This record gives sequence, C-alpha cells and structure tokens, in this order.
Amino acid sequence: MCGIFAYTGSKGKNASEVLLEGLSSLEYRGYDSAGLFIPGHGGVRSVGAVANLRAKIESPISGSSGIAHLRWATHGEPTEKNAHPHRSCNGDVWVVHNGIIENHDVLRAELEEKGYVFESETDTETIVHQIHEFLETGVSLLEAVRKTCARLEGAYAIGVVSTGAPGKLITARQGSPLVIGLGKGENFIASDIFALVGETQRFVFLEDGDLAELTTDSVRIFDQAGALVERSVHE
Repeated sequence: MCGIFAYTGSKGKNASEVLLEGLSSLEYRGYDSAGLFIPGHGGVRSVGAVANLRAKIESPISGSSGIAHLRWATHGEPTEKNAHPHRSCNGDVWVVHNGIIENHDVLRAELEEKGYVFESETDTETIVHQIHEFLETGVSLLEAVRKTCARLEGAYAIGVVSTGAPGKLITARQGSPLVIGLGKGENFIASDIFALVGETQRFVFLEDGDLAELTTDSVRIFDQAGALVERSVHE
C-alpha cells in the first residue's frame, strides 16, 4: 500500500517535521520510497525508510502547506525518480497519488505529443502534467484538478499543491481511501485516520468522486457533479 499525508496551516510551523511525522505514522502500510514537497522550498525524495528522507533535510523547513507520500512501486521500479511527489514541467504543480490510473498510457501519449517531457515511469506523472495543461487555459487549480479527474480511469486518491496558489491544498478520491482532518488554523489529509490522531480529533471522510479544497481555515467539498456538499464531521 501507499500513504498520503498533507496539510495547510500556520506559516510558523515546521512543515517538514509535520510531514515527516505524518509519514512515520503511515510506515506500517509498507513502502519502498518516500518524498515531500513544501511550496517555496522544493521537493525531497529518497529510496527506503522515512529516516533516509529525514537525513536529506539538513534543518527543519517552515511553511504554510506541504504534501508527502510513501510509495509501494506499481508502475516503475522503486527509485528516487519514481518516488512521489511528482512535479509539472515548470515545477509549479506537485502531486501525490495512491491507486492505479488504468488509462495512463493513453494520457501519456497525448501529453508527450503536446510536448510534455516525463521524468518517471509512473502513472502518477500523467496526473500532474494534465493538471498543468488545464491550468494553462486560465482556470483555477480546483477546476484544473476537477477536469483532470474527469479524464482519469481507475482508482485514485490525490493531493495537489501549486506555487501559484500558496496555502491551498486540493484533494480528490475515487476508489482509494482518504480522510480530511480538521484542525484549528490548519487542516490535513491522509490515507487513514491513524496518521491524523496526533494532530486532531475531528474528521471528514470523503465519498467516491468527491473533490475538496482546503485552506488554513476552510474546507469546501464538491461531489462528482461539481455541486458544493456537506459531509458529516466525526469526532
């Protein structure tokens, strides 16, 4: 299994520590590589244990948002280039993903024909390039992710951040588990509730097809039809 952990919150917080602790709580799921990205500071990826990833970060990094991932190889070998997060061609958009995109080969061929250069062997990289292509048409990050999800076949849970929308975290799920953690002045997403109990005791479980936009003090959830919906808060 793979694991996702991400948050948006206080700028004064050590984002790297929050993300590393989140990944550590997901290690029981099994994995072969790990990585994280903090807008304004870049991404770090490594093969092996979370401890290897931690060793590559010279000092704690503060930030207002970030995404992190534990990968169990499906498409592509367990290498650093195949580890998540994956980035768009210009480095503006970063994505973590659990699941399998069944039509990734078709999407990859279309994107390569349009000039997109792939750095990895993963199905996930098609997601981030497709989001970038929609962003280039002038739509918001939320809309770009919504349009991208409409093109995906298979199972997925994704977390998306962009340097063009600091402090904003977009997430979506279809067939793969994902939970939102509601904090005070911060919000989180994770693959399961156990990764979040150290941060909050309030949770929202997304339904299949849901898309959500998280900021420091708000969570908006949309269903597969694009309608704004409310999901129950569990404590």
